[in-house]
Amino acid sequence: MTALAAEIRERIRRDGPISVATYMELCLSHPTLGYYRRGERIGAAGDFITAPETSQMFGELIGLWCAAVWRAMGAPARVRLVELGPGRGTLMADALRAARTVPAFLKALDLHLVETSESLRAEQRTRLAEARPAWHERLETVPPGPLLVVANEFFDALPIRQFERIDDDWRERVVALAPSSEAFRFAAAPAPCAEAGRLGHAPTGAIVERAPAREALAAALAARVAAEGGAALIVDYGHARPGTGDTLQALRRHRRHGVLDDPGDADLTAHVDFSALAAAARRAGAGVFGPVAQGAFLKALGIEERAAALRRNASASQAQAIDAALRRLTGAHGMGALFKALAITHPALDALPGFEAEPERAAQ
Repeated sequence: MTALAAEIRERIRRDGPISVATYMELCLSHPTLGYYRRGERIGAAGDFITAPETSQMFGELIGLWCAAVWRAMGAPARVRLVELGPGRGTLMADALRAARTVPAFLKALDLHLVETSESLRAEQRTRLAEARPAWHERLETVPPGPLLVVANEFFDALPIRQFERIDDDWRERVVALAPSSEAFRFAAAPAPCAEAGRLGHAPTGAIVERAPAREALAAALAARVAAEGGAALIVDYGHARPGTGDTLQALRRHRRHGVLDDPGDADLTAHVDFSALAAAARRAGAGVFGPVAQGAFLKALGIEERAAALRRNASASQAQAIDAALRRLTGAHGMGALFKALAITHPALDALPGFEAEPERAAQ
């Protein structure tokens, strides 16, 4: 039993079952025992590998994307470059290296990192020392001003609520204790939920997920860029339109793990509903581009050309690694299709690289 499991078990004994959202928040963000508060989690030696850890090409293209958007903003003399959940600092290091090709943009940058893990902050401090970043526990403390926000694989770890269709009612899904073993189990709340009228119709047994924390963050980003200028780029795995199904999963040592096993010692994520993020952003007054598949987004930014340039000076084994990374990032059966890119922008921005369609304007 993990220390966090014992604490959650005691809480359920005392107060009753907890929501899936509360369980996720405790597992990932408990002040001392949460998954993201402790230890090395990212990379081959950890539990999962992100796109920036797959290849330098990803971060480089994001950096050039930010430079292009900065130009579209009118090249302000100062811009806040913000990354939500910067991990080991790999994406930002690659982005800043690519930004050297646009010296005026690099000079305008004021780097801010929203990170709660002290161990990851230590890595970021080493890797990004030259950029002199400022750290924040949350977006709200980033100073005002035009900003460019990057959130790669950040929204999928924000808590979700789950609702299950039982006969003619929707009940919230909760985490409870089994009567005999006291192991954790999923159960349905005894009373219909207040949200039932907004969940629609579905067959018995269907599960619907909602993520108020994600929508609130999308709205906060939208309000800032609409008022102060700039854009936020969200890249994550999920679906373009809402649907039904249980997408909550756990990863440990690069393998699927029981969601209710070893709380605090496994990563918990769920698919992002990009349509919900887009709707929240529009309501807050921002423009929206996307979502588009990550593969299409990266190809539009020139990842194939960048791979060819890297391959020219590579050994045979290095060339194979470059090709493997390109397939992983853009392939139709992997991250290229499952992951999506969405941009939330100031309404005056009419075109962004990587997105072909015009942004949908917020309702007046």
